[in-house]
Amino acid sequence: VQLVESGGGLVQPGGSVRLSCGASGFGFVGLDMGWVRQAPGKGPEWISLISPAGTYIYYADSVKGRFTISRDNAKSTMYLQMNSLKPEDSAVYYCTTERPATPHPLDWGQGTQVTVSS
Repeated sequence: VQLVESGGGLVQPGGSVRLSCGASGFGFVGLDMGWVRQAPGKGPEWISLISPAGTYIYYADSVKGRFTISRDNAKSTMYLQMNSLKPEDSAVYYCTTERPATPHPLDWGQGTQVTVSS
């Protein structure tokens, strides 16, 4: 299993950024996928999950209405569109494989840093 995140960086409060996760080495089209973040000095926070066909999608309350998860199975790629960013969204964001319909990360990527600051 290989998960490679990209798209992080420095963004101003209220701004937007889109993260990507390229997957290889496993049957991407058959697995739930998700995003987890970890801020400095804090534990991991699960934030979103998407089923293989996108028929169900879950979000943590902290990001609901601001973040959008999606996937392109033909490209074995998952995305996280992050809008209305706040300083408290600053964290390392990890792409994960997930247990079906359950926020339970199994495999993790190496992470990409998102910093929200003026």
